[in-house]
Amino acid sequence: MYLEVGGSRVFAGALQWPGWCRSGRGQHEALEALIEAGPRYAKVLAGTKIAFRSPKQASMLDVVEKLKGNSSTDFGTPGRVPSADSKPMSPAELRKQLRIIRACWKAFDVAVKRAEGRKLATGPRGGGRDIARMTKHVLEGEYGILNSLGGRLKAEEHDESQMLKVMHDALVEAVQMREAGELPDRGPRGGVRWTARYAIRQAAWHVLDHAWELEDRASGLWKGQG
Repeated sequence: MYLEVGGSRVFAGALQWPGWCRSGRGQHEALEALIEAGPRYAKVLAGTKIAFRSPKQASMLDVVEKLKGNSSTDFGTPGRVPSADSKPMSPAELRKQLRIIRACWKAFDVAVKRAEGRKLATGPRGGGRDIARMTKHVLEGEYGILNSLGGRLKAEEHDESQMLKVMHDALVEAVQMREAGELPDRGPRGGVRWTARYAIRQAAWHVLDHAWELEDRASGLWKGQG
């Protein structure tokens, strides 16, 4: 596990399990939130043939790195890069990581379908996007990740209802190209591009965070927290 420690919020994430990442007001609370989300994450991976066992208590977690957070951390978005994400992946590891992100995408699709036609709970200040705005937000986030990898969408006309699938295909292609060294480490303006591991980590966290939000809001369990 790794911790991203901000001034008012801490994220706890699993290095080998992108998407299994939760936050809290302190390190203990973040790790407890991660444990609580373990069975939920296991359901996301059900059917992928990837063996995942949810630990029962925070003492079973091994924190190997602590990163200093920033304003994004405190806002509610993990944004620090674990050192492990700079390491290349074997072909088998890449296939596993891609199966995980596809499972996270599927979880969001299922959450959207189940939330359709239901009243979505709002937070204490009335916050919360509707399904259309949530889907657009996820799409915009993934477009940013695609750019950070150095990938591009093909210049074609796409039906709006199919844009998430188009984006997912483009992200998979960019991840594969980045890992194969077919996309350079720096962009044309000199900016450092994301590694394939980190791109998968960010995409999995973002889409799964919103999938679970939709589930909670449709069931009335949401408290307006990411």
